[in-house]
Amino acid sequence: MSYRMEHEAGPTARHAAGLFPPAAPHRAGDGHALLAPVLVLNASYEPINVCAARRALVLVLKGVAMTEEENGHFLHAARVAMRVPSVIRLLEYRRIPHQSRALSRKNILLRDRNTCQYCGTALPSSELTLDHVIPRSRGGSSTWENLVACCHPCNRRKGNQFPAEVGMKLLREPRAFNLHTSRHIMRLMGRSDDKWRKYLFY
Repeated sequence: MSYRMEHEAGPTARHAAGLFPPAAPHRAGDGHALLAPVLVLNASYEPINVCAARRALVLVLKGVAMTEEENGHFLHAARVAMRVPSVIRLLEYRRIPHQSRALSRKNILLRDRNTCQYCGTALPSSELTLDHVIPRSRGGSSTWENLVACCHPCNRRKGNQFPAEVGMKLLREPRAFNLHTSRHIMRLMGRSDDKWRKYLFY
C-alpha cells in the first residue's frame, strides 16, 4: 500500500485540481507529516500525552480515539483520503497515575528535549547518548537526577570525571519526568500549532 501526503489548500485550488490540490512545495517537516506531534487528550479532554501522527491515525482507525483538530495534511492510501490529526481524544477514560514516568532512554531524551545538557546542541535521538553526571565508577546511579542527554563529543570530553573537573556545566538540574514536566513539554511543542492552545490552558 502506498501513501501520499498533501497539504490542504483553499476552495479555489481544490476546485482547480478536481479533487485535491497537488503536494505543497517542500518545507521542513512536510516530508515527515506522519512523524508530526499530535496532542492526546483523555476522554475528559485532559491532555495526557504526545504521539506521532502515524500512531494517532492508528488509534483513530481502531476506534480507540477520535480526531478533535486537524493539521491541514491529507494521507492518501488507495481510494481513501484521511485528514491527519493535530489533536485526538480517547473515547474511553484512561486513569493516569500521578507519578513519574518510567525511567528509560526515550523519556530522558524527551525530558531533555533531545538537547545535550552540556553544550545545548539539539540532535536526533540516534546522535545522543545518556551521561551519568556522577560517573558510575565513582558511585553514581542510574536515576532521573543523575542521567542526562549528552552528545558524543561532550561525552568523550567528560569521560569518567565530574563535570566541574573538566570545566563543564549542566544547562539545568535533572529531575524526574513527572506530570508537570510533561505538560511543560506539551506547551513547548504546541507553540508551533495554535490548535493545541485551548487544550493546554495557555
